[in-house]
Amino acid sequence: MKHKLIYSAVSMALAAAYGQANAQAAAAPPAEKASEAAAAKPDANQLSTVVVTGFRASLEKSMALKQQAIGVRDSIVAEDIGKFPEANVAESLQRVPGVILNRDESSGEGQRISIRGLPDVYTVTTLNGALVNAVSTSTIGSAARGFNYDVFASELFGRVDFYKSPLAELNEGGMGGVVDLQTPRPFDNPKRTFRYGVTASYNTTSGKTDPMGFALYSNTWGDWGALVGVSHSAAVNDRSGFEATGGYNSSFRASQNPVKGNFAFALDYDSPRASLGSYTREQVDNALLPRIYRFYGSSNDRTRDGLVGSLQFKTPTLNLSLDTLYSKLKNSRDEMYFGLLIRNSRTTDRTKPAGQSGNNGFIPLNVKIDPASNLLTGTFGNTSYSSGVTYSEDETQFGYVAANARWTVSDRLVLSSQLSTNRSKALSYQDTLSGQIFGVDSTIDYGSDHVYPSMSSPVSYTDPANFQGFGIGTGWTRETDKSNQGRVVADWDYHLAGDWTGHLKAGLAYSETSKEINKRNGTSAATAKLNTLGTAGLRSGMTSVLPIGNLDMGAGWPHAWGTFTRDYTYSTFDPLAFNSEATFTPAQSFKAQENVSTAFVQSDFKGQVFDRELRLNAGVRFARTETLIDNYKQQGASLTYAPNREKGSYTSLLPAFSAALDLTDSLTWRASWGKTLSRQALSIIAAQTVIPNPFDNTATAGNPGLRPQKSKNLDTSLEWYFQKGSMLSAALFKKELTDATVGNNVQTTFGALGLPDTALGAIFQDANGKVDPNLPMTLRTYSNAGKQTLKGFELAYQQAFTFLPDPFKGLGALASYTHINPFNTQVWSTNAGKVIEVNQVPKYAYSATLYYENGPFAFRTSYNYKGRSLHGDTPKNNGDDLIRWRAGRGYLDANVSYKINDALEIRLEALNLSNTLAYDYFEDATGQYGLGDRTRMDYAKYDGRTFKIGLRGRF
Repeated sequence: MKHKLIYSAVSMALAAAYGQANAQAAAAPPAEKASEAAAAKPDANQLSTVVVTGFRASLEKSMALKQQAIGVRDSIVAEDIGKFPEANVAESLQRVPGVILNRDESSGEGQRISIRGLPDVYTVTTLNGALVNAVSTSTIGSAARGFNYDVFASELFGRVDFYKSPLAELNEGGMGGVVDLQTPRPFDNPKRTFRYGVTASYNTTSGKTDPMGFALYSNTWGDWGALVGVSHSAAVNDRSGFEATGGYNSSFRASQNPVKGNFAFALDYDSPRASLGSYTREQVDNALLPRIYRFYGSSNDRTRDGLVGSLQFKTPTLNLSLDTLYSKLKNSRDEMYFGLLIRNSRTTDRTKPAGQSGNNGFIPLNVKIDPASNLLTGTFGNTSYSSGVTYSEDETQFGYVAANARWTVSDRLVLSSQLSTNRSKALSYQDTLSGQIFGVDSTIDYGSDHVYPSMSSPVSYTDPANFQGFGIGTGWTRETDKSNQGRVVADWDYHLAGDWTGHLKAGLAYSETSKEINKRNGTSAATAKLNTLGTAGLRSGMTSVLPIGNLDMGAGWPHAWGTFTRDYTYSTFDPLAFNSEATFTPAQSFKAQENVSTAFVQSDFKGQVFDRELRLNAGVRFARTETLIDNYKQQGASLTYAPNREKGSYTSLLPAFSAALDLTDSLTWRASWGKTLSRQALSIIAAQTVIPNPFDNTATAGNPGLRPQKSKNLDTSLEWYFQKGSMLSAALFKKELTDATVGNNVQTTFGALGLPDTALGAIFQDANGKVDPNLPMTLRTYSNAGKQTLKGFELAYQQAFTFLPDPFKGLGALASYTHINPFNTQVWSTNAGKVIEVNQVPKYAYSATLYYENGPFAFRTSYNYKGRSLHGDTPKNNGDDLIRWRAGRGYLDANVSYKINDALEIRLEALNLSNTLAYDYFEDATGQYGLGDRTRMDYAKYDGRTFKIGLRGRF
């Protein structure tokens, strides 16, 4: 089937053109072609309609596409060729009802999306209809399915469609939904166009100004057209705040066996210096301390370069195009942290050096307990400070080429085809270098807002002579995604009885997609180099000048401490040299390939029912998936890793049905039902037992026998188009999931995992680089669960206030609200057995935008908010009765522009005007110690505000 399909696709690519019924509606689904064509016919009642431009025009185009659709669909359309509504395509996504945006924690940019309550891995992204995958920054090496939108500049796209209900023609795999990104083509605007934009961007936290620029040229000459666009942007984003890095625990719970809570530690009550004051030991024993108590600062220097191109040949019957897209995203990230290490601190041998392993239990000297939060603060003896830096480099390169063909054989038959290939290659490497001050007295406390705590000690933080216990960790990861795809499609219009008409669409497709993870860990070799330098040598490389300036962490933080620069760290422990091919880590490396053969058939039906137009779509999609996994498995008595190959296959039959009925001229009822599936994350199918984060004592074990998750989807909506450019809608949705993937945690030890000592970072290793085999570990395994139900509703509003008198008639607004019933793939219950209602994704999210366009002046302000949700992959109670939440957060953005003429427009933009605090926190599920969401914080960071001033226009 594969060879025949590719042969047919190549043949058709030479004789036909893939595209749309017309250039203005490039990539519109043929399932809706008939209704769109009808909408395009001249209407005598519309001859006097005023043509609008700008943001309002893009909204009206988007609304028209939604109204014409049979299924549930939303769109974002460029105001003009090369003029996407927002500067970042990821930022545009969050104003679509049901879409929740997840931001990259380093740059602050939008990165991934979840649709209608399902995590981002349940969303399929296509590029001009072809499946694409791309990772960047912190997701490199995670092997997660999905797409990172921050890889691309928004100017490279002309339109984005969101399909929330299934259609037989859409790629399977998107249980949450399908997002189709569409690149521009010259006949989208069949005339010569040159558009440009230049911007200077300033971030208040970094205090730096960076350039951004874009240029696009498009022209047509008779039947030929060409388009090329380039983009460049740079940005420096600084963050500062507090980190607990993994939770809170009490001395009592941490002493239980197996370990209860997020980490183990023990206060040293037996020290002659110990004093509890007016507290009983039981009170102090049950009070909470964070895993780590430290200040954090980071600086992320990002550059992004992009290129889009299209060569098109178009006649009334033939449409050929060759489309290309390229993007390169680079990040240099500096991170620094300084604070107390509380996890794994206990005294078992008082003869060991103070503060070091075996004699590092905190001694309570003058402590106090906050009755509202049960947090333990005050002065402690025998504490150890850790000063660390992590310097990272990551880069993602994405390339895409597609040959498209569409041949209008007759007024009823159209043949189309596409051949495409895309590749995403991501590389990340880093060094973490740290030093410690052992056995000193420290006083810690929290400020009134619990964002910026305080920390002090009589010891000098800046004197290198006080530092010892140095450690180094280094790693290198490459993740490569490849995809080759071909498809052929036939569209046929036909007549039915009475006034009913039909539009049949059928097609074949074949795709080969692969993901390869290659990990290296040169920590052992780097540690050997560190040991040769010795304590004196490393002290000589320290500086008291912090590598990141302009940070504000409140009044209680030490403004300087001993640390290391990027130049010293990389020149001494070159991550590229130490992470050579010889340090390849087979336990975390694999290649997984999926070959998918599909066939689909669907038909639109349109006719009158009680003098009202009814539009139907019915179809079915068949897919056969073959999986080939190459990884490494421990074998024999020596547990040596050897190459391992596993194969699998399964078939899927996915029906879909949609209907749209015009109840009145302005009121439309829409409904759909269908089956979809989502394939499991490759990281939990192909990988063996691994430790994803070397600084967290948690391991995961893959399961190649996991089945794909399936879902039955039901959607219905009522949409009122009460005036031109205006809409009010309400929608209900329900998904019944079967075979959902759930994580199961078991307590074990490091020695039982059979992993090398280098699998964990330096903080878990002794001076010889060895890890205690009895170190408690959490092992997470995965399995298919039973049935689960997700349901919710959406509300959307859009209106242009044209009824207002001048100058106010330029005002307009749009808003959306999404509510999702509590949904979690794992039950969360207290130690007493009480089940707590938690949600894996936010229960609700909303967006509101007010805009104004009148003559040359325009402004727009938007606020986007999403509620709290569980942090991480389906966490459960670790025995401490604390629920880890990612706090709700909202972002306020605005822009103002003045158009002097078509060639010159001045723009001022402001991002994150609210200077939002992004943070996680731990809620006491029993309600005993307060419910405030700014107590027991885990991560709390400010990104600062970003201001942009620029020029743009066209000739």
